[in-house]
Amino acid sequence: MLDSVGLLTGSPWIYAIVAASIVLDVFLPLLPSGLLVVTAATATAGSGAAGAAGAAAADRMAHQVPDLLLLGGCAALASVLGDLAAYRLAWRGGARLDRAIARSRRLTVAQERLGAALARGGGALVVVARFAPAGRSVVSLGAGAAHRAIREFLPWSLTAGVAWAAYSVGLGYFGGHWFGAGWLATGVSLLALFAAGTGAGYLMRRPRTR
Repeated sequence: MLDSVGLLTGSPWIYAIVAASIVLDVFLPLLPSGLLVVTAATATAGSGAAGAAGAAAADRMAHQVPDLLLLGGCAALASVLGDLAAYRLAWRGGARLDRAIARSRRLTVAQERLGAALARGGGALVVVARFAPAGRSVVSLGAGAAHRAIREFLPWSLTAGVAWAAYSVGLGYFGGHWFGAGWLATGVSLLALFAAGTGAGYLMRRPRTR
C-alpha cells in the first residue's frame, strides 16, 4: 500500500482517491480511507526529511509530495460530505429503511443516544463515532432516520471531520518524520489510529448513565 500510494503522490489524483474513499466508507466501512490518509501524510514527511539532505533533492521531490494542509482539508471535507449523504439517504429512506434500523439493536441504541445528546445541545457522540469502526455510519444513518434537524447534526459532523482528519494526517506526518517514510512509520501510525478507534468503540458501547 505504501508503494502504491507513493506512486500517486506526484499527481493531484491522490486527493481525489482519498476523498472518494472517505465519502464512500460511510456506506462501505471496510474501505481503507484511514490507511490512505496516514500513508499519504507519511510520504509527505518522508520526502521532506529526504529533502533536508540538500536543496537540489528537495526541489526534485517537491512535485511528488501532496500538500499537507490540502490533504487534511480534503479529508475533512470528504468526511462531512459522506456524513451528509448517509444522513439524507436515511432521512428519505422510508418504511423499508426504518424497519431495517429497527431490526438492528446497534442502530436503534445509537439513534436513541444521539437523539438525546443532540436534544441537550451536545453532540460529542458524533465526534467519538467518527473514530470508531463503522461508528460514523451508525450515527449518520441514525440522525437521518430520526429526522434530526440538520442544524443540530452538521456542526458536529464538521467538528468530527476536522478532528479525524487532523489526527490521521498528524499521525502520518509525525510518524514519517520520526521513523522515515517506510513500513515502520506507517505501522506505528496505524496502530495509534486503531487504538483511537478501539477507545471510541468502547465509549459508544458503554451504557449511557443518567
